[in-house]
Amino acid sequence: MATRDLGRLARRVKAHRLELFSSRLAAARAAGISKDTWQRVEEGEEVRESTYAKIDRVLGWAVGSCILIAAGGEPVLADEAPAAAAVAPRLSEEDVREAAYKAAMAKLPDAPIGAVQAFAEELVKVLRSTGAMEDDA
Repeated sequence: MATRDLGRLARRVKAHRLELFSSRLAAARAAGISKDTWQRVEEGEEVRESTYAKIDRVLGWAVGSCILIAAGGEPVLADEAPAAAAVAPRLSEEDVREAAYKAAMAKLPDAPIGAVQAFAEELVKVLRSTGAMEDDA
């Protein structure tokens, strides 16, 4: 994996945030993350992939743009993303839970059911936060 230039990403995120939001707090709230997490990005610190996806969305970039910028590329505007991304199948909560249980039974047959359920819940939460999963609510 290529080295990420998080300083480059920090400068681009901050510049674009200043064009769109009155404050770091406003941007963070719009993205559904904490102000401190947004600050970490603007200071060039590593955050979770799902956080970058949230920042991409709130800045009007296609998901993956933050990673692309850190790798030396340019962001893709959300409305310029390939049409295939818009029609990509999204997972249902039921599908995700079933997949999590099957994987756990295959690889962790002695895992307590409570641990498997907790894993499935966390997986649903993570996939929903990245937009890869339908919102069944």
